[in-house]
Amino acid sequence: MATENHSTVTEFILGGLTNKPELQLPLFLLFLGIYLVTMIGNLGMITLICVNAQLHTPMYYFLGNLSLLDFCYSSVITPKMLVNFVSEKNIISYAGCMSQLYFFIVFVAAECYMLTVMAYDRYVAICNPLLYNVTMSHLVCSLLVAVVYLMGLIGSTIETSLMLKLPYCEVLISHYFCDILPLMKLSCSSTRHIELTIFFLAGFNIIVSSLTVLVSYAFIFSTILHISTREGRSKAFSTCSSHLTAVGLFYGSASFMYLKPSTASSLAQENVASVFYTTVIPMLNPLIYSLRNKEVKAAMQKTLRRKFC
Repeated sequence: MATENHSTVTEFILGGLTNKPELQLPLFLLFLGIYLVTMIGNLGMITLICVNAQLHTPMYYFLGNLSLLDFCYSSVITPKMLVNFVSEKNIISYAGCMSQLYFFIVFVAAECYMLTVMAYDRYVAICNPLLYNVTMSHLVCSLLVAVVYLMGLIGSTIETSLMLKLPYCEVLISHYFCDILPLMKLSCSSTRHIELTIFFLAGFNIIVSSLTVLVSYAFIFSTILHISTREGRSKAFSTCSSHLTAVGLFYGSASFMYLKPSTASSLAQENVASVFYTTVIPMLNPLIYSLRNKEVKAAMQKTLRRKFC
């Protein structure tokens, strides 16, 4: 492939998930189904929280924002991937590629911190229930959500700025979307300093937020164990189980992708991990929170009865 300077690169070619033509249509149908479930699930969760007064609490305010983030970062990736399954040339413009990268990092980093805020909310609710309404006031919740989005914007601006400065000698991205690690492999120059910066930022986001989650749950479990009745312990733990599941799925796949050297795993392994956290997790989160949450199920039944009865 011809060598090109970044000033003359106007588009990239996305390698996609597979180069086998017979798999393109089945994969298109599979990911179309996943995306439809993701849209319906997350937009349905947001609507449910908005129209039901009993869900107007800090916990569900944060859950509504989590659903918004899941919908947004899935929508940054999946529609373009679906188009590529039915197109002969999987082309994305230079500006489109960098825009996709920017917004993807914004929403993923924000989700990382939103899960942290949700863990703090559960800590206050279980460990300091008498001060919950004061500690988690409307103002505090709004500020926490604003900080979540601000952290996503700051991290994404730094990382995308670094990628914009790189000269690119190749245009074939061995991936199905514009992610940092595949883009760095196309550079003409050394990316060691950028890789270290990305590793530091990803490490900071994942480690700091996950440690906060772990500390919060250490206090939560300690408090739950001191509850005298079995029913009380079960009720307290049930409010955390959905969040713990979501945290494990998100941090596990994100850590595999970014807390390692860029040459430490195969392309197939990276694609599987990427598909999991870009398409599967946004679909699973609303299912996890609705199927494992009595208040959400009760609100859903009430809304359906109101609509059809």
